[in-house]
Amino acid sequence: MGMKIVTVEEVSLSRLKEKYYSEAVPAMIKEFSYKSIMSVPAIKKVTINMGLGEAIQNIKVLDAGVEELTTIAGQKAVVTKAKKSIAGFKLRQGMPIGCMVTLRREKMYDFLDKLFNVALPRVRDFRGLSDKCFDGRANCTIGIKEHIIFPEINYDKVERMKGLNITIVTTAKTDAEALFLLKYLGMPFRN
Repeated sequence: MGMKIVTVEEVSLSRLKEKYYSEAVPAMIKEFSYKSIMSVPAIKKVTINMGLGEAIQNIKVLDAGVEELTTIAGQKAVVTKAKKSIAGFKLRQGMPIGCMVTLRREKMYDFLDKLFNVALPRVRDFRGLSDKCFDGRANCTIGIKEHIIFPEINYDKVERMKGLNITIVTTAKTDAEALFLLKYLGMPFRN
């Protein structure tokens, strides 16, 4: 019983990852004149965060949020807890107030492909994302008001709309490099 060695050609890459290696890397080397292929920026991880402040009064909201975020991301969501107490919001340290998922590798590329090509175009009156969504460290954060733009969510079973934040962490040195990378991968920015 021998072990089979798999070559790169036999491994099926996701559509977006294949586009990154075949088109984005050569384009970025040409645009920014990198000396090495290893210095070309890449997407490191994607973090999806859903804040559920209503979970303080009703814990069922948290269960529904975790289930829906797990369905959207394709990976189990973890519950986030309050770091400090805030008396005005009747919030104590350690209370569950949201959920999050961190995606890497293949799941990350599959999620971004779905976000760019299916979910964002379903937003009502969508004209593209602002290029001001970068934080100065080449990371992009976008806020989504309604989680029902994702095709996995059954609209009939949703009790209330939930918003979520999606942060795309890149290895780029500047916001301009990250913008070029994400635009080349198909992220819909305004012109």
